[in-house]
Order: sequence, then C-alpha cells, then structure tokens
Amino acid sequence: MDRTLRLLACQIEIPRVVSKEQKTAHLNALAKKIADYLSESETGADLIVLPELSTIDYSRASFEQLDQLSEPLDGESFIVFSHLAKTHGAFIAYGMPRVENGNYFISQIIVDDKGNYVGHYDKLHMAQFGASMEKEYFQRGKQLLTFDVKGIKVAPVICYDLRFPELYRELCHTRGVELIIHSVAFYNDESYPSWHHFVITRAMENQVYFLSLNRAGKNYGSSIYCPPWIDHNIKATVLPKPETFAIFEVDGNILKQAREVFPFQVDMLESYTNLD
Repeated sequence: MDRTLRLLACQIEIPRVVSKEQKTAHLNALAKKIADYLSESETGADLIVLPELSTIDYSRASFEQLDQLSEPLDGESFIVFSHLAKTHGAFIAYGMPRVENGNYFISQIIVDDKGNYVGHYDKLHMAQFGASMEKEYFQRGKQLLTFDVKGIKVAPVICYDLRFPELYRELCHTRGVELIIHSVAFYNDESYPSWHHFVITRAMENQVYFLSLNRAGKNYGSSIYCPPWIDHNIKATVLPKPETFAIFEVDGNILKQAREVFPFQVDMLESYTNLD
C-alpha cells in the first residue's frame, strides 16, 4: 500500500469578523482561495489543514459575539467545506467556535474526501495568558480524535495543547498516530519564541510528522512542518509570515526508517513512575 499523503497547509489571513455577514463573506472568500490553489496545482492534496478558529479572527471583539459566530457541527462552515472537500476529493480540517447546549468550544472539524463529517476535536487546554483569554469564553474538550488518510493515522490538536507531553505519548504511542496536525493562533507574545522548539521536540521524541499551522500576518505566521527526524541534512520547514499555501509530503517509508534507525519507541520503558 502506498502510504504517501499530500498535505496542504493553508496559512491564511483572517479579516475582522464580528458579525454573521462578515463570517459568511470570509468563508466564501477562503473557499475560493483554496479552490483556486488546488485547481492550479499539478497534483492536488489529500488533506487540507486550516488554522485554529479559522472562521473568525482571534480577538475579544469576536469572542464577545460568539452567540452569532459559533455554529453547530452541521452549520454554515460545514456546508462550505463539505462542498469544497467533495469537489476536490480531499479531507479538510478546519477550525471554528462550536456551540453545544449553550457552551462554546474551540474545535477542529474533519470532513472526508466525499464531503462527509468524520469527527471533531475540542481543544483540551484553555490558554489564559499572553494574548489569550479563552477561559473567559470557552469550555475545554473531553475527547481525542484520530482518523486515517491514505493509510496514515492522523490526530488534530490545538495551540496550547502543544505544551503537554503526556497528550502526545497517548496519541502517538498508545493510539499509533503518525501525523499531528496542530492548528494554532500563535500571536507574537512572550510564549511565541519557544513555540518551534516544542514542535521539534514533540516530532522527534514521538517520531512523527508534525504540522504546526498558524494564521498569517505581521504578528502571526511562521508555521512549521517537522519530519520524524532532523539532522545536518534534514530540516524542519518554516513558512514566512504573509499568507502562504504550501504542500508537504508525509511518507510512511520515512516514518518506518526513522523508527528503525533510532529505536526510541522500542527502548522506551512502559512506565517511569515506580523507579527508585
């Protein structure tokens, strides 16, 4: 089986969105940008990834309007991205504020290449420092999600989730995840300089591919894609700050080779809690 996955990372500019009308205009413009890119691409994509809360801007002004901007799973955003996925034969992972029983969640929604709902992941860790104010508006999630694309097992995580290594041990070692799609809204505050170091560490210690995808802009950008091993010749890729669409390849053979040459997973102890 050919376990090669083409990943389209969409580091997008997100305009001010504080009304339903502005959100609709943004969604339609975004879908057209992605469609135009794919139409011009020679090979297309198997999985399209969008940043955290990609349907609205990350701001207190937007969060104050969650009663208008949040959606159920089958809302306007699903309709737009389901059509896009079906038209271009690609899975899509998009971020939005999700509402359920009057509670709001920061969610990544997965749609398959036929336009069907696959599942959703709600952010587990709410950030309340630097430029973030999530605990004032959102509830934390309570479940993990994995799904398969082209034989590669994928898991979505969101922004602040990066800082907790136990999450990745569960996903990568217990559940067999090979690609982490980490959608973020990383503003250039005091936590920004350590971001890439965490991404590289998570990719290397778990021997997985890791896409950490930011929104574009002067105080955002610099998304990073890291393979399961880096050395003198193999490097992580960092995008510029402006809006950028980039294709990356996930190769199952390279995953296998990295794990054979550097047997971290074989040598890892089952538990470190009972050592003297």
